[in-house]
Amino acid sequence: MERMKITEDLSFSRIIHGFWRLADWDYTKEETLSLIEHDLEQGITTFDHADLYGSYKCEELFGEALSLKPSLRDQMEIVTKCGIVIPSEQRPQHRTHHYKTSKSHILESVDQSLKNLSTDFIDVLLIHRPDPFMDPEQVADAFTQLKDAGKVKHFGVSNFKHHQWSMLQAHLPFPLVTNQIELSAYELENIEDGTLNLCQENKVPPMAWSPLAGGAIFKQGDEKTDRLRATLEKVQGETDANGIDEILYAWLLTHPARIMPIVGSGKKERIQSAINSLNITLNHDQWFEILHASMGHEVP
Repeated sequence: MERMKITEDLSFSRIIHGFWRLADWDYTKEETLSLIEHDLEQGITTFDHADLYGSYKCEELFGEALSLKPSLRDQMEIVTKCGIVIPSEQRPQHRTHHYKTSKSHILESVDQSLKNLSTDFIDVLLIHRPDPFMDPEQVADAFTQLKDAGKVKHFGVSNFKHHQWSMLQAHLPFPLVTNQIELSAYELENIEDGTLNLCQENKVPPMAWSPLAGGAIFKQGDEKTDRLRATLEKVQGETDANGIDEILYAWLLTHPARIMPIVGSGKKERIQSAINSLNITLNHDQWFEILHASMGHEVP
């Protein structure tokens, strides 16, 4: 599989597997391990997590599977996130849903993630959401301490806009390496507001969450959904794609920003669809036809 160079010492698989629904899949440790091994065999080596996924359960479920075969850790890149706090039985001390990016919270979150994931280090740590109460000096201190201790190799953000990225980056002694953003042919906000341009400006490959728009395009819906699905089906007929999901992935992969889609399914056939899309290159007309269908009008 194609690999994306993130830094001189870090690369990701072009397709990333996200485990935010792992607790819902109801897999045994052995079944989760089998899925991880399947990913690695197919060239997917980058795995996306967050401390709160599955109400703070998913990291631990992944770690329990990995502990059955610890040697696999050397074949993968683990990305995880912190900074969102939610009430949960797993965290009875949490009273409200809020953001928390204090130095102490980041350090505590990473120590817990390392334990949960059964690993000695995290390849990339992301701040999960922009925090209006963020003190960038505290975040920088936490990141520097974690890097010096060897607990985290690299750092990035998730869902950050230009001004939020710039504020944090100005306080760091090393570059942020990625921005994980919502991006699909249905959800164009981060294209329209310049966030994707920011990634290109900084030569940072973005990770795209919800690349299939949460499955909305596969259902009967509003006028936009129906219009976009019809165009995707038209383009599918012009290519070797097996379904419109492959066209949705290909639409992102064709863009020059070096987008890395995150697959959120635990089904091997859905993962294969994302892999298949690597062999599909949309031409300029097809790419803009899909864009026009999503916007509801042609570009000016």
